[in-house]
Amino acid sequence: MGQSLERRRKKPEWPAFVDLEKLKGPDSQVYIIKDKCKECEWCIIYCPEEILETGEEINVKGYRPPVLKEGKTFDDCAECHFCELICPEFAIYVKLLEESDAEDE
Repeated sequence: MGQSLERRRKKPEWPAFVDLEKLKGPDSQVYIIKDKCKECEWCIIYCPEEILETGEEINVKGYRPPVLKEGKTFDDCAECHFCELICPEFAIYVKLLEESDAEDE
């Protein structure tokens, strides 16, 4: 990982015809399985809302899984599920909260 994240990030612009607000559904939660993460940073690089960053905590494999950026909330998530699709280790997923789950929080 010799290049800095900013240099590696060549964020593709979402096509103008894709309205991320229309993709939003009911409340959702992003889950990260920390011990499966291998710090490839693909979820960070390709997140259209840029809500993730590399964390400080080290997992059992010696990698630093992503965390939610300071000042960001899960309400900022576009719910595009791209992080799920791009993760080679299936270490991140987005789950829609059911009404009973949302009331508990």
